[in-house]
Amino acid sequence: MAIMCCVQVQPKGEMTVDEFKTWLRRFDSDCDGRISHGELKEAIRSLQIWFGWWKSRQAMKVADSDQSGHIDSAQEIEKLVNYAQQNLNIRICKSGW
Repeated sequence: MAIMCCVQVQPKGEMTVDEFKTWLRRFDSDCDGRISHGELKEAIRSLQIWFGWWKSRQAMKVADSDQSGHIDSAQEIEKLVNYAQQNLNIRICKSGW
């Protein structure tokens, strides 16, 4: 029997990049280590942001540089972090200090 520990992470206030990634992983419904447009839409919807469906589409256009339909590389995550800071009002710092 496996024992799982769940940490509830919600982007309020300031968070680190690792905390942002942890929050985003909650929405990786197929557990493939990549974030699809649908998963990103659910993540942004959870923030209760106006026009979340549109912002998720814009985020994919900005971050999915190889147009695979998934956020799946460190470079794409970095682009998503930048998008979240500029357009979703999430403050993300580079380190915990």
